[in-house]
Amino acid sequence: ICVIAHVTAKTMPHEDAECRKGSAPNLHDPATRELSVVVPSYNEENRLPLMMDEALDYLEKRQKQDPSFTYEVIVVNDGSKDQTAKVAKEYCKKYGSDKVRVISLEKNRGKGGAVRTGVFSSRGKTILMADADGATKFADIEKVEEGLKNLQPWPEGMAISCGSRAHLEKDSIAKRSYFRTLLMYGFHFLVWFLCVQEIRDTQCGFKLLTRQAALQTFSNLHIERWAFDVELLYIAQRLKIPIAEVAVNWTEIEGSKLVPFWSWLQMGRDLLFIRLRYMTGAWKLEAKKCN
Repeated sequence: ICVIAHVTAKTMPHEDAECRKGSAPNLHDPATRELSVVVPSYNEENRLPLMMDEALDYLEKRQKQDPSFTYEVIVVNDGSKDQTAKVAKEYCKKYGSDKVRVISLEKNRGKGGAVRTGVFSSRGKTILMADADGATKFADIEKVEEGLKNLQPWPEGMAISCGSRAHLEKDSIAKRSYFRTLLMYGFHFLVWFLCVQEIRDTQCGFKLLTRQAALQTFSNLHIERWAFDVELLYIAQRLKIPIAEVAVNWTEIEGSKLVPFWSWLQMGRDLLFIRLRYMTGAWKLEAKKCN
């Protein structure tokens, strides 16, 4: 298994080198916004409007209260086959391209690949990952911001604050089948045993990173599907980046792209390969520097 993991390891994606070219915003440049919000979207024409309405309403009100607060929302259309890009561009027209940007990928790369693309195009001092389904109330950004603040002083400007649904676990178990509950516990055990011990909920899509932490973690990220969150936090632990876990409100929204059995099987394979590939040196951590 170690040999297979090592031989099949992919090389680093190309965004890190490509983002240095041209005049487009990139993560290596100094921040010019207070906050960037990255929204990975795959076939989200129905769920995206609710999330965008809530997020932009909050951000606009916050900016009116504090004119020094600047933001951008980056919707990454991950090769959608529906009208996701069209829906997102309507918000671009309404709020202006300086506040809402749309990046469209020709082929579906997976949530991790979409988030990585958006992060590398970010201009914010802090960067928030937020799911397109709006399952987490956007106002809870204040909770993860407080979690980030409580980690100060940040070593080399690096810190991560993760939204967490762990406090809702008992209620969710009561609504799940025994099979899905078994899969959930199995996944949590593998995450804890192989990769991340400090964080109870690695998969909540509401994470806030300082710009330097985003550069260090996403520059080293390989996984592009569902398990990318685990590799992200595994990298952060290896680099000794402080991580906070903060309880957030969360509501299950219909339309999930996660296929219970096959997605969990894929994630289990990826968890094993994350550990083995770093352990055997197939994947190595490299320190990055901002311009």
